[in-house]
Amino acid sequence: MSSNEVDGSVSVELTGLLARLGELADHPAPADDAEWVDRIAVLEQLRSAVAAAQHTAMVGFATAQVEAQAALLADGKLDPRDVGKGIADQIALACHVSPHVGSRRLEVARALAVDLPCTRGLLAAGRIPERLAEHIVSSTSHLDAQVRRLVDKQCAEAGLEDQGRKEAEATVKRLAYEADPAGFTARGRTARKDRRVTLRPAPDTMSTLSGLLPVEQGVSCITALRKYADGLIASGDTDDRTRDQIIADTLVERLTGQVLAEDVDVEVGIVLPLDALTDLDSSAAGELVGHGPLPGGIVTDLLNHTAGKRWWRRLFAHPGHGGLVGGDPRRRLFDGFLATLIALRDHGMCRDPFCGAPIRHTDHIRRSRAGGPTSLGNGRGVCVRGNQVKELPGWDTEVLADGLGDQPHTVRTTTPTGHTYTSRAGP
Repeated sequence: MSSNEVDGSVSVELTGLLARLGELADHPAPADDAEWVDRIAVLEQLRSAVAAAQHTAMVGFATAQVEAQAALLADGKLDPRDVGKGIADQIALACHVSPHVGSRRLEVARALAVDLPCTRGLLAAGRIPERLAEHIVSSTSHLDAQVRRLVDKQCAEAGLEDQGRKEAEATVKRLAYEADPAGFTARGRTARKDRRVTLRPAPDTMSTLSGLLPVEQGVSCITALRKYADGLIASGDTDDRTRDQIIADTLVERLTGQVLAEDVDVEVGIVLPLDALTDLDSSAAGELVGHGPLPGGIVTDLLNHTAGKRWWRRLFAHPGHGGLVGGDPRRRLFDGFLATLIALRDHGMCRDPFCGAPIRHTDHIRRSRAGGPTSLGNGRGVCVRGNQVKELPGWDTEVLADGLGDQPHTVRTTTPTGHTYTSRAGP
């Protein structure tokens, strides 16, 4: 969990606008249905206008930061390779989003300001939604500046605001292709190098496995899975599973080589009260390593019904705030277990506020060269980017609570502008 402790000043004008919108949210005013619809329409336009105003603020901040970094570079206080770093990260913290999302937002803001003024004008006027503006930025990113501005003008004249999302996106793609067919084709070929498979959590102890594949490969995969499922259904060999369940199980079995989808190797952390010495029971909370908490009943199902390899370890929680304070290292050597315990305490996700990327480094909060100990309290799990940004001038992290007392493990991050953000380990 994270909390934002921004103390920077905000203009009276924006503060007043925020207060007025809050009043609109709490106090209904329209007298008839037509007025309600008019309000909904105007508020939708406001979403776009606010996005455009935020883009302007992002570009202004980025410009000022680059100038400040140039001064540090001239004074020999900044490595030339670090110029530009940390800017999007500060934007991400202010927006309560991950650094990756912050970088993308800054990229969109800069493109609209420099190369796509017509699109930016449509957005500021509330005539197109932010997602369509982002699509225009993405679809024209391969064009040189002059051609990009031409397509930008064509988009503004194409009546995008009167088209549905898919129709508008198709219009933008067509205009981008017609402007530079060779570049559009080359872009498609280059995109195939970005093929990958990702995993992200989903509600109710589920997950979403996604593959970004060339279109013909994606079609081939889903066709093969559907054909196999239809064959089982035709033969009656379904084990009372639906078509979608068969497709999902077949995907797991073919990827892992398992006979049955549920026969996965699994390591589960079992969270127990600090003084508990008993074995697992159905009421204990669990944590699937690297992928978050599980209810006790599902933990029991996993350990009892998989034919794969099974491990579990006891993890001892503080009786007050519920943060991890120790555990059973029987699964691995102690040195490795300290990193594992930190990763479990941080739920497998980067502890930088709002990041959520997988842990790649186990970081000393107080730097080792400054005397920081290698301990549970002085350690945190971070992504690669978070670990690197921390080393830039003006950034600082400190431990406010080590998690062993009444407060959960708490880290405060201070950015070059003096804004502070707090990250607390969840139970």
